[in-house]
Amino acid sequence: MAAMFDHVTLGVSDLEAARRFYDRLMPVLGLPLLWANETMLTYGIEGGQDFGLQQDEGAARHGTHVAFSAPDRESVDRFHSEGLAGGGRDAGAPGLRPEYQGSYYAAFLADPDGNRLEAVFHAPAE
Repeated sequence: MAAMFDHVTLGVSDLEAARRFYDRLMPVLGLPLLWANETMLTYGIEGGQDFGLQQDEGAARHGTHVAFSAPDRESVDRFHSEGLAGGGRDAGAPGLRPEYQGSYYAAFLADPDGNRLEAVFHAPAE
């Protein structure tokens, strides 16, 4: 596994203000805007790790979203089951997320403090 994190996403209360700030800041680090829609901005390395900002209703969300790179789909499944056994809350069962990318296989949890965690594996099933 080449990287610990796949991506990190922060909640923001004002997406346009965030864009004005991060559009100036991230290119300095060699991290251009990769894509945007009406609720999210994503900066990073094309085909690599990324950093996102997501509009939250009313105010910035409590906690952060961190996506860990998993070595395979079985690890994504185990991440989810072990997280539930350890007191986490289900935020998305293991499975394909074709709306993100065709072979994007992920599971989502909330830790006891409400931080959002994800494990993701990008390769197609063998």
